[in-house]
Amino acid sequence: MARLSATEFESQFRQLSQQLDAGINQQCVECVRCVACTRSTFCQQSERLVGCHYCVACRACTECSHCRGCQRLVRCTHCVDCNDCTTSSYLVRCIAVSNCTYCFGCVGLSDKDFHILNQPYSRQDYFEITAELTRGLRMER
Repeated sequence: MARLSATEFESQFRQLSQQLDAGINQQCVECVRCVACTRSTFCQQSERLVGCHYCVACRACTECSHCRGCQRLVRCTHCVDCNDCTTSSYLVRCIAVSNCTYCFGCVGLSDKDFHILNQPYSRQDYFEITAELTRGLRMER
């Protein structure tokens, strides 16, 4: 294992951070108008994504796919307008949700499915209510 001096470390670290500051995408495929993303594919208008796929207008997400308008998600899929969520799928306008699926407008939940505003619903009721909410809020899903 090669030794790395503090001076060499500082120099290499500065080079890497300058690439990020310059907004250079690294190892991305077919990303459009993205800035400072790494190992992402087919994303659009996003910033600082790592290992994401098909995300649009997202920021600082890691290993996510098919998300839109989200920030600071980790390992999430098919989320819309969510912030600070982890390992979740099919969330809409959620904040700080973890290990959840099919939640709409939830905050701080863990290990839940089919919730609206932190309240549980049957699968059928969930889809009926969220379809109406989506139309009323003029949101695309």
